[in-house]
Amino acid sequence: MKTITLKTDEEFFEEITTLSKTLKLSKSELIRRAIKEYEKKIYLEKIKRKMQQASLKTREDNIIIKEFENSINDGLDCV
Repeated sequence: MKTITLKTDEEFFEEITTLSKTLKLSKSELIRRAIKEYEKKIYLEKIKRKMQQASLKTREDNIIIKEFENSINDGLDCV
């Protein structure tokens, strides 16, 4: 395994130490899991944003289609 050195203030170090003892994990394992969870959160947020953009695009397209259909029917009422 590779080694990463992390510099932190005393308060953060104590939080990590306490949490690692509570969860019965090494500090390294706790940090690895936290980073994996954060990575997962970022990935899910990215997918959510893409889905929202696609949904907005679909709504915009539907509005354009309805406007087009209405404009086609405008002159046909008299015929």
